[in-house]
Amino acid sequence: MEVQERGTMRWVSPMLPEHVELLKEVFVEYKEKPILNEQKMNEIDQTLKYVLKHQVNIEMTYYKEGEFLTLSGKLVRIDQRKGYIVLWNEDGFNISLTSIIDVEIV
Repeated sequence: MEVQERGTMRWVSPMLPEHVELLKEVFVEYKEKPILNEQKMNEIDQTLKYVLKHQVNIEMTYYKEGEFLTLSGKLVRIDQRKGYIVLWNEDGFNISLTSIIDVEIV
């Protein structure tokens, strides 16, 4: 008796398209937080100090729970003791200093 090889066909379970979509939503690709070098940290520090003094708008990229998020607004305060900044926009945000990836003046 000869067995016909079916490859992966025998291991694939039948799934409804709705289930496939739900699995895609659940298993989102996790992105690791990049490690900033000293030069980049100094650049961010200088930009934040300039922005705080001159009250110009910024666009900030930060890392939160496996995602890179971007916010725009004005910097209100830098609280180094507690380790966060306050960014003013329509929602108002407190962002951890350690989660900031990039800051650009708009």
